[in-house]
Amino acid sequence: MVTITPFRALRPETPYAKQVASKPYDVLNSKEAKIEAQGNPNSFLHITKSEIDLPANTPPHSPLVYNKAKDNLDAFISRNILFKENKPCYYIYKLKMGTHEQTGLVCCSSIDDYENGLIKKHEHTRPEKELDRINHIKVTGAQTGNVFLTYKNVDEIDQVIENWKSERGPVYNFTADDGIQHTVWIINDEQTIARISGLFKSNVPYTYIADGHHRAASAARVKAEAGNKLPGADHFLTTLFPSGDIKIMDYNRVIKDLNGLSVDELMQKLNDNFLVEKSEEPYSPEALHYFGMYVNKSWYKVVAREGTYTTDATGILDITILQNNILHPLLAIGDQRTDKRIDFVGGMRGLTELETRVNSGEWAIAFSLYPVSIKQLLDIADSGEVMPPKSTWFEPKLRDGLLTNLIDE
Repeated sequence: MVTITPFRALRPETPYAKQVASKPYDVLNSKEAKIEAQGNPNSFLHITKSEIDLPANTPPHSPLVYNKAKDNLDAFISRNILFKENKPCYYIYKLKMGTHEQTGLVCCSSIDDYENGLIKKHEHTRPEKELDRINHIKVTGAQTGNVFLTYKNVDEIDQVIENWKSERGPVYNFTADDGIQHTVWIINDEQTIARISGLFKSNVPYTYIADGHHRAASAARVKAEAGNKLPGADHFLTTLFPSGDIKIMDYNRVIKDLNGLSVDELMQKLNDNFLVEKSEEPYSPEALHYFGMYVNKSWYKVVAREGTYTTDATGILDITILQNNILHPLLAIGDQRTDKRIDFVGGMRGLTELETRVNSGEWAIAFSLYPVSIKQLLDIADSGEVMPPKSTWFEPKLRDGLLTNLIDE
């Protein structure tokens, strides 16, 4: 069974919460982060994307960037924008996007659980992204990025959390500029904390990484390197959502070129394994094994023919079908984790983003995919297999800066 612990969060004073809260560091590039933080000295992006405060030609993984993050974090504390909780607590974090709501428990999860397979993974990580967060954690002494975990619903846990929400007021409650509402409650009652810890210990055999594989892997590496010298590194910052609450969106692809093929040649080759039909409108797949394709300023509906894919846990995934039948054999994309000719576009950005990328001339072709289901994710993690990289895009996303875990104290 999994072990979770309360922690003394570094968090904003209530009047500053909306200003501090920022989109996760890995959904914005440096240019986007600079625009997002413009005019807001309290944005947590000054800590998670601190290159925005350095000259434009500064390499994003330079030691200067991590040192600037540390300086900015210290400044936020000295300016009384952030403070550290006076006792270990759990925190409830509710996200609302349109009609969709999800409520999670913010806590620390055990690195030992991660290493021993009680926190299950479904993706490999990219070494350069791991190293970036390792350096950020080591220099700042803080886990600023929250790892989004899920677990199979437990009625008793749901009830404890719902009771606390209904009986007490939140410490933060605001709607961000993108329309997503963020509400946070503090669980500071020792009996309730003990009960929640016990319920997880007795009812939750595994948790599953939904979003944050690099953050989790980086935290584990920091702990391994620190040994016994940094006891605070034994745990890492997580938010646990019951699986019935979470929403997975599509995660789409753009490719640099057609691997020497003309559009007509590509179409001919696609007909071996797919039914291809031109679409007068941008095409968002309505079911598994349906794909959208945008090339040469035209959209196509592409449907996998039966018998062209396997039905095991990973073989039946649309991204596997795309990789095995198009990306690898036709476009020469080998390892999606390392190939520089492919990029990934989260579904929140919409099909317009795919058109914009291709129409710019920098990318040649785009594919839209049907979202992975939570059942597919859990089945693959339980089987010990992994999904291709960037298979899942979760919305709404937790904001950085509301709850941070310091490991050097």
